[in-house]
Amino acid sequence: MNSAFELYMITLLIYFGVDLMACWGLDLQFGTTGVLNFSFIIFQAAGAYTAGILTLGPSSANGAFQTYIGGASLPFPIPILAAMLVGAGLSVVVGLIGIRKLRSDYEAMVMLVISVIATTVATSQVALVNGPAGLSLIPQPLHGAFGLSDISYGWAYVGFVAILCAGVCFMMVRIGKSPLGRALRAVRDNEDAAAALGRNVSRLRLLVFVIGGTVAALSGAVLVEFIGAWAPSGWLYPETFVLFTAVIVGGRANVLGVAIGALIIPVGLQQAVDYLPISIDPLVISSLEWIITGLITMAFIWFRPQGLFPEKKRRFAKPPARDQLSGTHDAIPGEWSHRASKA
Repeated sequence: MNSAFELYMITLLIYFGVDLMACWGLDLQFGTTGVLNFSFIIFQAAGAYTAGILTLGPSSANGAFQTYIGGASLPFPIPILAAMLVGAGLSVVVGLIGIRKLRSDYEAMVMLVISVIATTVATSQVALVNGPAGLSLIPQPLHGAFGLSDISYGWAYVGFVAILCAGVCFMMVRIGKSPLGRALRAVRDNEDAAAALGRNVSRLRLLVFVIGGTVAALSGAVLVEFIGAWAPSGWLYPETFVLFTAVIVGGRANVLGVAIGALIIPVGLQQAVDYLPISIDPLVISSLEWIITGLITMAFIWFRPQGLFPEKKRRFAKPPARDQLSGTHDAIPGEWSHRASKA
């Protein structure tokens, strides 16, 4: 296999794994619980910046051409774990501000404003994370430790991302099938009814906000550890809408559907085209990507809002027939049958 093509496939697979984790995290918030988190990309960025700073070392290293707060050379996987903690902590702060007491439309506006503010601060405050230039030359974890070639290391990293995706998938499936998942869907469908049944709606919404933010930070950390760079231009607020489109196209609250949506939109439409060896003006390609993404979003909202793979209907067991409760049959063993025989 041609090495350039292998590198192309490795890059796409890693981007797919990263986007897949991010889409699952967003789907838990938006698809399962109904939280309109239009600031989702900032949690991915927080994870990327944290992992990058804790891998690069002090800002005086590498010729001191980058300025950022802190800096350390922590061994793998500590930067990724630290990124998840930062994502969780940031989710608590933003969640307490934006989702506890607001209606969904105001909540969406607050999240969008927070995303714009975060990008502006990261760009204008150069001493924070190196301003618009962002971070670069972030070393890949364990690269060269096992004597692997660049291609072999890339496939090993693909395996690492696949393991993380499997873990996130398992968590999302377990949440969806658990009593917590039923409570989250109740919050999504009717907050007042869920509250009337004794559910703490604010706490549940904050919980999924933190879980989704942690998964987003994980995806950002995994990506930056591979590509070795991160800048504000890569996490503008429209990037959140790409993930929303993937969830809508694949099917809300459907783990498999969201995976298909992540493959079609962020990877198939956004990433795959960028890495094709074609001579078209990159600006034209970028513009067409956004136009097509917007048209796809509108088309699905209008004509198929349930997505390609709609949420699976969950049915409860059918109650026993009335004649089974009469005591004439021994369909219900134990105390009921004993009392019926006495009668």
